[in-house]
Amino acid sequence: MLTNAPLLSLLIWVPIVGGALCLLTGGDDNASRARVLALIVSLVALALCVPLYLGFDMNTFKMQFSENIPWIARYGIYYHLGVDGISMPMIILSTFTTFVVVVAAWNAIKTNVSQYMAAFLIMQGMMIGVFASLDSILFYVFWEGMLIPMYLCIGMWGGANRTYASIKFFLYTFLGSALMLVAILYMRYHAGSFGILDFYHLKLSMSEQILIFIAFLFAFAVKVPMWPVHTWLPDAHTEAPAGGSVVLAALMLKMGIYGFLRFSMPIVPDACQHLVWLMIILSLIAIVYIAMVAIAQTDMKRLIAYSSIAHMGFATLGCFMIYLIIAKTGNHRDAYMSLEGSMMQMISHAFSTGGMFFSVGILYDRLHSRMIKDYGGVAHKMPIFAALFMLFAMSNVALPGTSGFVGEFMVVLSAFKASFWVTFFAATTLVLGAIYTLWMYKRVFYGPVASDGVANLRKMYPSEAIVLVLLGFIVIFFGVYPDALLNVFHASVGHLLKISLQTKLV
Repeated sequence: MLTNAPLLSLLIWVPIVGGALCLLTGGDDNASRARVLALIVSLVALALCVPLYLGFDMNTFKMQFSENIPWIARYGIYYHLGVDGISMPMIILSTFTTFVVVVAAWNAIKTNVSQYMAAFLIMQGMMIGVFASLDSILFYVFWEGMLIPMYLCIGMWGGANRTYASIKFFLYTFLGSALMLVAILYMRYHAGSFGILDFYHLKLSMSEQILIFIAFLFAFAVKVPMWPVHTWLPDAHTEAPAGGSVVLAALMLKMGIYGFLRFSMPIVPDACQHLVWLMIILSLIAIVYIAMVAIAQTDMKRLIAYSSIAHMGFATLGCFMIYLIIAKTGNHRDAYMSLEGSMMQMISHAFSTGGMFFSVGILYDRLHSRMIKDYGGVAHKMPIFAALFMLFAMSNVALPGTSGFVGEFMVVLSAFKASFWVTFFAATTLVLGAIYTLWMYKRVFYGPVASDGVANLRKMYPSEAIVLVLLGFIVIFFGVYPDALLNVFHASVGHLLKISLQTKLV
């Protein structure tokens, strides 16, 4: 029976093996083989998520679909996998994102097709490994391993400055993780195990907790990315192909937030509470200052990249506001809402920003320009495309009825009783987001026609239309019925809140 199979291992290794097979299809003379094979593999991975979802018990916080076999037994390292209500939605999001990237690349990628498909399939397996790992060394291996295919993706299919952007991306994210490995080894010494769940029972002094928190902060803040270690993201987004930008926005940025939820908050909660002011300030800087930087952008992809940093600031704010909420009001329901709002923001951002990056990729494929000034009047030539882009833009500015509204509203509402000024600065994103998003939309779609290229724009390919319609449907679905996600989060977020508020001091 499939339900008794090692589902998580299949979800990790099917795309990795499929990516290796894509490399064996040969050069661009056999590009159609690589496309078909990548589509089949991505569909198989997506199909494996069906028993994962149907067999998942939403009423428990315990890890499910567990697999635990010795890997390097001499050193106590295990191939230990499992999922809860926090990681399971991220795994499904990973498989769905890879599927739409493969479909979107059907006509857009014309050179080195087999390598392109292989990079994204292998990256998918690595990212699922991150979300499913319950052994910290296994987590670290997948965490670092996923950087390689993304580095190649930017370096091979990126823009004019792709070499600079790919090296900057790799160095920032790789070096940021070095301290995380040191922290893992230190905790292994005290816990006697590399198991992540075993780390939750560690008793540490405040100085130990603060040092471990800082080590994790370097790794996870770079990945989010938080100010001031955010500068790699606009360069990576600008130079990456559309598929690379989508994976960065939809998945890789979320791994930083996931790291805070899986490691920092449950392992060193006293340090989190002690340094909550730092995390709130850094989150508010991302929300306010980076949004202002976005307003000044003339490149569409850079604008959306800075928008992503601001939205991820909302997610980190929702995570760490729980400590301020409990300290000020003692209201666990508000703290609970803040954590769930952060999770909703992570998922929603994947679809709205992913849709915008795909859309910019469609325009770039036709005019080979990302500059706002080179467009204008696009809506007259591509009205359906313009309507879909508007839907993603509305979710980006948190319009009620779209998924973008739910997470931001939950975080703002839960923070209000704890701090008026934190809520005030966080809520400025509703104004600033509307300014840079709608101003860009107006100039690109309804401004004066800037070139003959716009006047001769061709309609969307069927593959492009399928991707945008799928993403648009999900944006509306989760905006109207957020319980579809909140029910999955519920038990696991409740347990996370409980252990993140328990002191771990010696």
